[in-house]
Amino acid sequence: MNLLSESLTAVDPLVSALVTLNKSILFFAAFSLIGVLLALSFFLLEREGKLQTSALKLRGIGIILAAVWFLTSAFQIFLTLANILGTNLAAAFDPTTFTSFVRQIELGQYLAFQTVLIGVVLISLNFIRGTLQSTVLLGISILALIAPVFQSHAASSGSHALAIGSLAVHVIALSLWVGGVCAIALLDESDRRIALPRFSQLALWAAIAVVLSGLANAWARLNFASAWSSSYARIVIAKTILTVVLLAIGYRSRKALHASEKSGWVFLSRIILIEAFIMAAVVALGGWLSGTRPPIQKDLPFNAALSIVGIATPGTPNLTRLLTLYDPDALFIGILITLVALYVKGVSILKKRGDSWPVGRTVAFASGVAVLDFATSGGLGVYAKFSFEYHMIAHMVIGMLAPIGLVLGAPITLALRALPQGRTPDERGVRGMLIAFLHSRYSILLTNPLTALALFDGSLFVLYFTNLFGDLMQSHAGHLFMNIHFLLSGFLFFHVIIGIDPNPRKIPHLVRIVMLFAAMSIHAFFAISLLATTTLIDQGYYGSLKTPWLGDLLADQHAAGSIAWAMGEIPIIFALIATFIQWMRDDSREAKRIDRNEARMAAMGEPDELAQYNNYLSQLQRRDQREGQ
Repeated sequence: MNLLSESLTAVDPLVSALVTLNKSILFFAAFSLIGVLLALSFFLLEREGKLQTSALKLRGIGIILAAVWFLTSAFQIFLTLANILGTNLAAAFDPTTFTSFVRQIELGQYLAFQTVLIGVVLISLNFIRGTLQSTVLLGISILALIAPVFQSHAASSGSHALAIGSLAVHVIALSLWVGGVCAIALLDESDRRIALPRFSQLALWAAIAVVLSGLANAWARLNFASAWSSSYARIVIAKTILTVVLLAIGYRSRKALHASEKSGWVFLSRIILIEAFIMAAVVALGGWLSGTRPPIQKDLPFNAALSIVGIATPGTPNLTRLLTLYDPDALFIGILITLVALYVKGVSILKKRGDSWPVGRTVAFASGVAVLDFATSGGLGVYAKFSFEYHMIAHMVIGMLAPIGLVLGAPITLALRALPQGRTPDERGVRGMLIAFLHSRYSILLTNPLTALALFDGSLFVLYFTNLFGDLMQSHAGHLFMNIHFLLSGFLFFHVIIGIDPNPRKIPHLVRIVMLFAAMSIHAFFAISLLATTTLIDQGYYGSLKTPWLGDLLADQHAAGSIAWAMGEIPIIFALIATFIQWMRDDSREAKRIDRNEARMAAMGEPDELAQYNNYLSQLQRRDQREGQ
């Protein structure tokens, strides 16, 4: 049971009031800072990727907001500790108690992690000068914002993947929406006129995500037969009503954007101020909601897996259950939906422009996404939480099969063709930012064959033959981290080997083949090492679930090794075949290029390349003869 939830039964009234007040200020500062970073990264005009005067002025406000967020986040650690202890605030400042909380208690670790990330953002804001740096800080800020979500009330209810994931999506979408409005309100009229069209598009999708994720989270937490009389449900209803009001105002804002120039913009400014005021109320309700214990669903049957995995133990695995079971991992689903939406949007832009996009690439990308959903939320993802054997199957699917489909879908090429140019001749824009990253030293380092191979295969030994695997399996955040790592390392490896997207370095086909054989050998060695284990490496995770159909845990671990050996070789063989095919095609294209060049030179009366080379050798011979005389 979540410690914060347990503590809410008897706490100091002053501490309880400070928790709500401090969280409201924390959320307001966090959302506003994310909005500022959004404006620096995408809304305001830049010049060749460098921040201009208005952006640097807004950055100063961002530094103040980051400082407020940092202080309230640090103070929240002490308030949460006092809340847990059921004492006054002074007791939370005891050094021994505080150190134990942030080092040994998971909730304290998440809060401390959040504070450290905010400190990094606060320091870095003083030095950033470009939009790419602002985008990196935006990602760090969003990560800091959602870190405590993984130890929120959702973590103590059923359906962990749905409750925690939907809450994370809700917080991210709300921060982009609320933060964007706050940033727009901070701009002067000329900058606002430039920024609003881009924010208007973002706000629409963020609002949809807020509503859908909020409904999913309420459905996961509330017992609809009896929970609506609780204070938690009433706060949810109030927050929902304000969200609907914001949607209505947002719709009016979009209409006002196309209204007459002067009066339309003045009216829109008033609308933005009203939105900011209502959003402040939503943020305050969010802070109150996060400190309120949701009603417990008493009708959930007892199961040893509920407190760890969040769902009851499924029946003995069979084909029907593998194909029909579904436990939605809302955060990963949100990531997949975003990828699909961006891909479809890119293809749609090309179609409207009259350009073609190969259907095979779209099918390959869609297949990769579907496989990912099956391995994370589908039946395979469900059984992966209860059996090492099925975990390894899911690992192979996420890290080796799905990335091949995504890579062959050429998403980077699609982005480069569909993203708009800068709004002015000097603006680099989003497309220019992507190009700059692809040619940056970081991209060159990542696409180095040794780096890709180390992340793809070397991380297997770090994960499974240290305590890291057992630690990560204990939490939803750990599951999510592993899945994202498997996906990204697999995508990077196959991008270097068989990718058709632009690469900052040209990898010879022979080097690619050597990489594949090396990956095959390392993977086989990992599988043999897993088969040879005589002790469990999960630190008791699978045993703690008390799965009735899982007998010998060590045999299950050895089965995982066999799966790693068998499934690991097949995708690499496919990649090897694809590499040979690409090699032959490149040779064929090069031969045709040489033939066309020779035909062109012959038509112009110029000697071809062979004749030029022979002439060069003749000149060298004549020079040697002269020197010999």
